This record gives sequence, structure tokens and C-alpha cells, in this order.
Amino acid sequence: MNEANPAQLVAYVTGGAFVLAFVFGAVGNKTNFCTMGAVSDWVNMGDRNRMRMWLLAIAVALLGSSALQVAGVVDLSKSIYPGPNFTWLSYIVGGFLFGVGMTLGSGCGSKTLIRIGGGNLKSLVVYVFLGIAAYMTLRGLFGALRVGVLEKASITLATGQDLPSLAAAATGMAKATWTAILAAVMGGALTAYAYASKEFRASFDHTLGGVVTGLVVVGGWVVSGKLGYIAEDPQTLQEAFVATNTGRMESFSFVSPLAYTLEYLMLWTDKSKVVTYGIASALGVIAGSAAYALATRTFRWEGFRDAEDTANHIVGGILMGFGGITALGCTIGQAITGISTLALGSFITFAAIVAGSALTMKYQYWRMT
Repeated sequence: MNEANPAQLVAYVTGGAFVLAFVFGAVGNKTNFCTMGAVSDWVNMGDRNRMRMWLLAIAVALLGSSALQVAGVVDLSKSIYPGPNFTWLSYIVGGFLFGVGMTLGSGCGSKTLIRIGGGNLKSLVVYVFLGIAAYMTLRGLFGALRVGVLEKASITLATGQDLPSLAAAATGMAKATWTAILAAVMGGALTAYAYASKEFRASFDHTLGGVVTGLVVVGGWVVSGKLGYIAEDPQTLQEAFVATNTGRMESFSFVSPLAYTLEYLMLWTDKSKVVTYGIASALGVIAGSAAYALATRTFRWEGFRDAEDTANHIVGGILMGFGGITALGCTIGQAITGISTLALGSFITFAAIVAGSALTMKYQYWRMT
């Protein structure tokens, strides 16, 4: 398959991304998988079941991705996450603002797509503002702040920022050995924590949501990093990953794909614009969620309550667009996909997102009381 013409592989990569995202959208709708909801349940009610579901998804993605790495199926160092440029301030600021934004916008990027599939017009507005802000952060006005200020606070790590590479450099033990050890310890600990709760174990939906989300991320690495990998592109004579916006191996993330989807729709007649892994995944989540909602007759149109509700969702979308691009990902892109590569920046972003969301919820509660 890797010897095929790159153009022949595009359909396999985008089709695979769409199918995996379709499954994620349907299961996410059924199980109410929501990272913002996980923080909300924990902070406001002391209920950690959805947080355990999120952590289980991280564990499954980490164990599966590390197994692929150790087996030599994919090379996770060829994704954007473990690179040597450790932009610590971008992870903190971007993650924190994303957490604030997802709270104001009633859900992260993936939940926004799931809610659109269920008929939520508020999330459609969030999608548009998130996508515009993300594109402005990639190539426009906001990008000047990202590149000129935040990314200047960085450290170059010769070994890369993934924990196995750092540990191997410090101890002399093989990177593959450290990958297996760290994945087993962290993945095992997260799984044990998730199933330590009797209430969590009693709900099949909790297991379904966590396991399927984690496996979808693993499947994404296979589709992009194995199926879409070309050792030598006939045009550039360099290795390539077809149908990706970054030119690197990708799995699921839901910030930049929303920007590229809007760009593709606006420049539809521009033949240089093509459907990529990210665009296919965004459309797949909406389609999967819509299919489930229609099949179960839970599809409902929903609009804004008032002007303040509208403003909150618009601001939330803008903050998620800027924060997600700045931090290189969202609650899926960094907190599951990124962590599956054991990148240090992904752990920092995860903590910053949770902190931003939790503090925003505390502020909202203070205003109410």
C-alpha cells in the first residue's frame, strides 16, 4: 500500500478518518462523552464518573499507541507533539484559555461537533467563531501574538519532549523500553482509578465512551501513520503523510480541522484545496452524532436563551480557537492524542485546560450566588 501513488492513498486516509470519527460521534452522543461536562460534574457536584471516562480514554489511547510504537507499526515522533521545541508558555496560556472557552461555549471542539449533529444551533455558532479564531491564530491577526510573544518562551530539547526520549537520555536505557514501562504504569494506573468506582463499573456507557474514544485515537494513528505513510514521495523524494494539513502524522484533534473545514467550504472552487484527514474527521463526528440522534429520535433543535447566552458562546468559541491552536490541541487533540505520545507539553496542556475550566465554573457560580 505504501508504494502506491500518493493520490491513490488520499481516499483511504480521508475515508478511514471519516469512519473512525463517525463512530466517535455516535458513541459520544450516546454516552454523553464530554470533557467540559467531566470537569463540571467534578467541580459542581463531586461526581467523577465522566472524568473517569475521560481518563479511561487517555489510558486506552496511551496503551494502544505505545504498543504500535514499540511494535514499529508507527513512529509517534513524526507527529507534532513530541518535537524538540518545548513552548511551555503556549501550553499554559493556550490550554488555560481553551478551558475558559469550552466552559463558556458549553463544550470543547469535539462536543461542539457532537451537539451540532444533535440539532444544537448554539454549537453551530460556536463552530463558526472557533474556526475563524483558529484560522486567525494559524495565519492571521492572532498569529502575531502567538508567534511574536508566546512561542518565544520556549526551550529546545535535543532529544524531543516525549518522556521516553528524556528518560532514555538520562539513563541510557532504550527508548522503546521506557515507552513500554511508562505506558504500562500510567495506563494501568488510570485504568485502575477509573474502575475503582463501583458506580463507574455499573454503567456500560462509561466503559463504552472511554474505550471507544481511546481506540479511535489509536486507529487514527494507524490510518495516518501507517496507511497514509509514503517513504519517498515521487515529487519531493522525501517521506510524506498524505492528506494531512500539517504534513506530519495525525490523529484526532478538533480545533485546526474546524478552521480548515471553513476554508475548504469558502474556497470550494479552488482546486488546490482538498479534503484532508482533519476535515474528514470533523464532518464524520457531525454525521455520526446526527445518525445516532435521528435513529433514537433524540434530534432536537436548540437555540440561544438570551443575549448573554449568545455572547458567552461567541466568546467561548473565540477563546477555544485561539487557545487550541496556541497549545497545539484541545481536550482530545492534546489531552488524549497528545498524551498518547507521552509528550510533556500534552500533560501541561491537559492540566491548564482543566484549571481554566474549573476556575471559570467557580466564577460563574460566584456570580450566581
